[in-house]
Order: sequence, then structure tokens, then C-alpha cells
Amino acid sequence: MNYNLLEQLGLDNFDLTYLFVVSYCLILILMILIMVQTVRLNKLSKKYSKFMSGKTAKSLEKEIMGLYEDNKFVKTSVEKNRKDIQNLYRKLESAYQKVGIVKYDAFNQMGGQLSFSLALLDENDNGFILNSVHSTEGCYSYTKEIKNGFCDISLGDEEKKALDIAMGIEI
Repeated sequence: MNYNLLEQLGLDNFDLTYLFVVSYCLILILMILIMVQTVRLNKLSKKYSKFMSGKTAKSLEKEIMGLYEDNKFVKTSVEKNRKDIQNLYRKLESAYQKVGIVKYDAFNQMGGQLSFSLALLDENDNGFILNSVHSTEGCYSYTKEIKNGFCDISLGDEEKKALDIAMGIEI
């Protein structure tokens, strides 16, 4: 048999054995790829079967809708919790958080340290100082307003010390 096609292509001296070897290698590579794809398809088929086991399309749709509703509920709950936390932080700013107390003997009497200065401050160092002076004739209490850590009225030594304790200032 004489093939004119090979002569026309300029391959009249070409050995067809090379063509067969290359074709055989390509067939082997393709068979390996088919085996790999078959294994992948089997794995996917098992996953699909497991996912769809015992479920019809309608029951699966109900499951997905249930998950969607649960997700909406969780999102609204998270948003409500976030707002509640912000509200708590806002309220906490004005709550008295810092306390300083100094007990002292107002008149150097033998009765002990029954007088005291109590400083109560919020987060922004706003609040008051309650000073209670105890003597043998009675007990007298008065307050001084604190704004941003300062008082418009002069403070006594014990009041200043109580304010410094509440503000965390080293004494």
C-alpha cells in the first residue's frame, strides 16, 4: 500500500511507529483521566445520596425554609442584643462607679473616727461629695457637687483626699 498523503505532507520518510506510540500514550493519559473523574463522580454521588436520603424535594425545601427563618430570628436577636448593650453602656456612664471614703475625727475628741467624707463619681468624674461631721452635740451633713473632677466650692483636706481616691489619683 502506498500512501500518497504522507508524501504530499512531506512525511514520506516518517516512521508510523512513532505515530502509534504517541497515540498509545495519549490513550493511556485519557484512560487515567477517565478513572480519576469516575472516582470523583462516585464521591460526589455518595455525598448527594447522603444529602438527599429520606428527603423529597418538598421536605428538603421545608428544611431550607426552616433554616432561613432560624437565620432571620438569630439576626433580629443579635440586633436587639446589640441595641440593649448600647443602652446599658449609655446608662452605665451616668451610674456612680467611683467611690472614695475618708474617715476622720472632726474635733479630736475621744469618740473615734465617726466623721467621714464620701465621694461618689460617674465615669466622667461627675457626682458629689457627702461630708458628715460628728460631734458631741450632733451630726451635720452637707454635700458639694463635683463636675468633671472639680468643685466650685473649696474642699477640706478630707474631702480632697476622698475625691482623689475616687478619681484614682495617687496620694
